[in-house]
Amino acid sequence: MQNYVLRLDQAGMDDVEKVGGKNASLGEMISQLSEAGVKVPGGFATTAEAFREFLEHGGLKEKIDTTLSQLDVDDVNALAETGKMVRQWIMDAEFQPALDQSIETAFAEMTGGNEQLAVAVRSSATAEDLPDASFAGQQETFLNIRGLSNVKQAIKEVFASLYNDRAISYRVHHNFEHSEVALSAGVQRMVRSETGSSGVMFTMDTESGFNHVVFITAAYGLGETVVQGAVNPDEFYVYKPTLKQGVPAILRRTLGSKAIKMVYAGEGSTASAVETVNVDAKDRQRFCINDEDVQELANIALIIEQHYGRPMDIEWAKDGDDGQLYIVQARPETVRSRESGNVIERYLLKETGNVLVEGRSIGHRIGSGPVRLVSDLSQMDQVKPGDVLVTDMTDPDWEPVMKRAAAIVTNRGGRTCHAAIIARELGIPAIVGCGDATERLQDGQLVTVSCAEGDTGRAYDGQLEFEHQTNSVESMPNLPFDVMMNVGNPDRAFDFQALPNAGVGLARLEFIINRMIGIHPKALLNLNDQPADVRQVIERRIGGYDSPVDFYVEKLVEGISTLAAAFYPKKVIVRMSDFKSNEYGHLIGGDQYEPGEENPMLGFRGAARYISDDFRDCFELECRALKKVRDEMRLTNVEVMVPFVRTVGEAKQVVEMLSDNGLKRGENGLRIIMMCEIPSNALLADEFLQYFDGFSIGSNDLTQLTLGLDRDSGIIAHLFDERNEAVKKLLAMAIKACRDQGKYIGICGQGPSDHPDLAKWLMEQGISSVSLNPDSVLDTWFFLANDVQ
Repeated sequence: MQNYVLRLDQAGMDDVEKVGGKNASLGEMISQLSEAGVKVPGGFATTAEAFREFLEHGGLKEKIDTTLSQLDVDDVNALAETGKMVRQWIMDAEFQPALDQSIETAFAEMTGGNEQLAVAVRSSATAEDLPDASFAGQQETFLNIRGLSNVKQAIKEVFASLYNDRAISYRVHHNFEHSEVALSAGVQRMVRSETGSSGVMFTMDTESGFNHVVFITAAYGLGETVVQGAVNPDEFYVYKPTLKQGVPAILRRTLGSKAIKMVYAGEGSTASAVETVNVDAKDRQRFCINDEDVQELANIALIIEQHYGRPMDIEWAKDGDDGQLYIVQARPETVRSRESGNVIERYLLKETGNVLVEGRSIGHRIGSGPVRLVSDLSQMDQVKPGDVLVTDMTDPDWEPVMKRAAAIVTNRGGRTCHAAIIARELGIPAIVGCGDATERLQDGQLVTVSCAEGDTGRAYDGQLEFEHQTNSVESMPNLPFDVMMNVGNPDRAFDFQALPNAGVGLARLEFIINRMIGIHPKALLNLNDQPADVRQVIERRIGGYDSPVDFYVEKLVEGISTLAAAFYPKKVIVRMSDFKSNEYGHLIGGDQYEPGEENPMLGFRGAARYISDDFRDCFELECRALKKVRDEMRLTNVEVMVPFVRTVGEAKQVVEMLSDNGLKRGENGLRIIMMCEIPSNALLADEFLQYFDGFSIGSNDLTQLTLGLDRDSGIIAHLFDERNEAVKKLLAMAIKACRDQGKYIGICGQGPSDHPDLAKWLMEQGISSVSLNPDSVLDTWFFLANDVQ
């Protein structure tokens, strides 16, 4: 029996050649990680030797090898016909008697006489899940199989799946000989996630390669819907360093639509006895796992990653009956972990256009071409090189044509589905989970698919111009000051941290409010007072959170903590909200709380807003979020910046309010910085600095207010220049005052990003740091380095 079947607990990573990568990994975790708290359902696996003898026993080996050696895998129709024929040969063949008996014995031992025990029958190829080959989803999985005869039939189906069209094509394109790859069938006890939830997690960010987070996806029911990309799952990011300290470490939560789930059907048969049903509307509006589950999953992921010594791709399931979390697969991550961190690759759109559809971006590239709408596999031959493949849901069956596409757009799917993995491996930009892409995009229509703008991927009308840059960052020259970055969008934080930098000189809280919340804080504080239609919109948006106020605070926490974790331990200076009244008014429910001002730029904003009775309770929510990030999540690299402080009296009041709300200057290393953006700030710098630990110069407003012009007015826009002598005189005063008092002095305005010569002048004045837009960091750095040399 040992030659044909192994119990999973008898297998380990030294047995890849015996039972394939997947089953070897399951055995490794059962034998090595059970005591560490990693729960893996038991079972058995047929061996590669059993598979090879099965082919020899039926006289199939030579027949298959000869047939496949004559096949052109790029001929989609020939591939389909040949694959179908080979699979039928296998299904018609009989198991050799020794294998047949070994399966019966192992199944009886596994079930303890309970023949109706539900099992999963999974494939495990001897060349799959190696660090340099993904093989994601190449062979089949059969779920809820019951009874010995059905298990045998499913094993034969698994054997046949080694010759799926996608698997044949993949091996050819990755230079694996067909005859060198054997298949093991793993028979494993089912986890009752049909009444619970399941998903996939990676021990790194799949898009940026940032390796200090665990990325978790989750949906209701059996995990195949997430793996296949049939559902838009919930998503979570967990920060590894603080997770190890046992503190709250969840950085981001994104509520997925989770419209369907896969559950058991019938009593099990030769095929997977499962069906897909709709998820109740109420359940869609909440996360399918709680924060404790998320943290426990992340801890399990860390144990597995540490054991294997490399980034991992892990499938998990939560049993709805016993409430336990189980691991059902673990394999090396094979795409981002292979990339060099010394080269920064950037794709930049050079123009904008009409957005046709949006979804989750896969990768960070841009592609363009004519739309090719494909509804099923029979139409695959219509996809020509350079087309944008648009379909309801791509899965690994589509791999033979995916490599032809300039980009891929789907209605359904999440960022950990097999299609996303294959798209990353092929280096193709993909947007998944768009919802209605097949309805909104027309066949033959020219589009540009951009995944270069963060978590949200966009398909634009027309063929837009874009730029592809690569920069080596191995030997960045030294500068006499720090180069920091202006980063408002938490979606891009993991990407931007890879650029050379000394931290974040400006993180705009209003960007987080606008992008991640979209609702006026007053409307959330007073939800019951909102009109019925507004309340309905708000309640839909705050799904998954305990209360309207919790939603506001937690979304702020998520945005701030993501930025802080991405750049830790470097400083991240978070500016309190600096919306003007018209901008606050555009938020949901905002029109009833904001005054109508002729010139909002000079009106109810900054410190004056914080200390007013009308806004004080909203300001306190911002403070609560910052305090949680610093004190509970221990991301003490976060510093606070106060914008638009008109008078020294306002400065005193704001600092006292911050202290009253748990953000006391100097406590737990907290620095409080003031935006220097009004001429009075530079003229009375010594007085303002009594209350702050330094200045960050906002050159945009400082220039506007010094020259008395509206920078939004096209008529006088040509007069707007931060290099004006009057502006530079104020800049010099502010820099000198901070240097004299030994305090921080940086600049976060647009000026140094637009004008490298201004950055050079600031360097000569002795500024501590220049905070640049990410897209100008490398160019400005090299420009300044040339002058230093």
